[in-house]
Amino acid sequence: MSEERLQKILARAGCGSRRACEALLAEGRVTVNGRPVKLGDKADPAVDEILFDGAPVRSSERFTLALHKPRGYASTLADPHAKHCVSELIPLDEHPALFHVGRLDVDTSGLLLFTTDGDLGHRLAHPSQGVVKTYVAQVERGLEEAALEELRRGVLLEDGLTAPAEADLMDPSDRSYVRLRIHEGRNRQVRRMLEAVGHPVITLERVAIGAYQLNGLPSGAWQELGEGDLKLLFAHP
Repeated sequence: MSEERLQKILARAGCGSRRACEALLAEGRVTVNGRPVKLGDKADPAVDEILFDGAPVRSSERFTLALHKPRGYASTLADPHAKHCVSELIPLDEHPALFHVGRLDVDTSGLLLFTTDGDLGHRLAHPSQGVVKTYVAQVERGLEEAALEELRRGVLLEDGLTAPAEADLMDPSDRSYVRLRIHEGRNRQVRRMLEAVGHPVITLERVAIGAYQLNGLPSGAWQELGEGDLKLLFAHP
């Protein structure tokens, strides 16, 4: 195996997300062959001794799961201020290196991913990948065509204009349910977009990431993703 950047090696070994591993390097907690290293340094895990806090860094079995997050659960593994956390619903005892890829706010349900593969987490979160997230929202008052067109053009929020969304009614006879597909990841973006066009959200669920869908997974349940599922995450729905 040739040399790779250390943050990538650490992430693949389950030490955290790519960004978290960059912080570990900046804090001086990693050595290679007994010498301190810094962000940007490379190593060959096949021949170099890589230590994190004095312990050897070894490749771990990659494990990724999809959780159907219920409403009322915080998308964190630990939060003293939250009544419930998603850590209560996933197998952290068996896979302690799991971390969440993105978040859903407490009042939003639906598809949330966890993985031990920091490189996968980085790819899913990076804007260059354009990973599409699909949401279904129930809104106050029926959505008129002008509001749908505004969502499709992009909505001006306090942090700037959003990218155009794919927006369509779930049922033409019931204009209170809308499906939105976005590829950005701003905080509470779907809720803010719909409120900005005059239709505050009543309920919100993320039903798909890429072409991977919940497909009847019960609320509060999780399932492991195979190689075929991982490819679907990067496919357009």
